[in-house]
Amino acid sequence: MPKIKILPHPEYCPEGAEVTAPAGTSICEALLDNHIEIEHACEMSCACTTCHVIVREGFSSLNEMDESEEDLLDRAWGLEPNSRLSCQAILAQKDLTVEIPKYSINYAKEKH
Repeated sequence: MPKIKILPHPEYCPEGAEVTAPAGTSICEALLDNHIEIEHACEMSCACTTCHVIVREGFSSLNEMDESEEDLLDRAWGLEPNSRLSCQAILAQKDLTVEIPKYSINYAKEKH
């Protein structure tokens, strides 16, 4: 099973973390299954950017991005060339290193 190394994030995993998940799992599902509560306001339906991650290592092993994901990523805070929506990025057999950006665009959370 591929390993996902998560770089430290002040809210979701201050010490950083390393988790494993079966190939075919999305990064978002893998994080949530391992108690890293990444935002996913649209319930992983590719309708928002709250689960945006930056893939620091292993980007090329992920599935191809579709047009919907590409369009949404244009709205993500802190967009980089190796950004993905974690709900759409499907693990292969290669290990990954991901960074959860410090901010996301989550209007529901901001209103509370």
